[in-house]
Amino acid sequence: MGKKISLIIMTAFYMLAGINHFRNPAVYYTIIPPYLPNPVLINIVSGIAEILLGLLLIFPKTRKWGAYGTILLLIAFIPAHICMIQNGWCMSNGFCLPAWATWVRLFPLQFLLMWWAWSNRK
Repeated sequence: MGKKISLIIMTAFYMLAGINHFRNPAVYYTIIPPYLPNPVLINIVSGIAEILLGLLLIFPKTRKWGAYGTILLLIAFIPAHICMIQNGWCMSNGFCLPAWATWVRLFPLQFLLMWWAWSNRK
């Protein structure tokens, strides 16, 4: 039962996160590293990827690919977390994450999210 709840929460988490890329794109533009071209396209692709990976997690036949894809996506997001550590991160309303919180987003949170995906692959 706990495994099923974990999977439901993870699926909802990634699908809602993906939808948020379209509801609040400006939040994501601020964390896309400046050396990457076309932050609008990167945000759209990231949002679509999170939604699709969430959908793959629903079905037993595609769950493994959804989990592996989620891990790869989380790895792809590491440069954004490093950029947040280097430059700080503030939202348009003036709220800024403290420096320690940007480190926690990368270590251990990013790796816990990878472990969570790995544990839901079956």
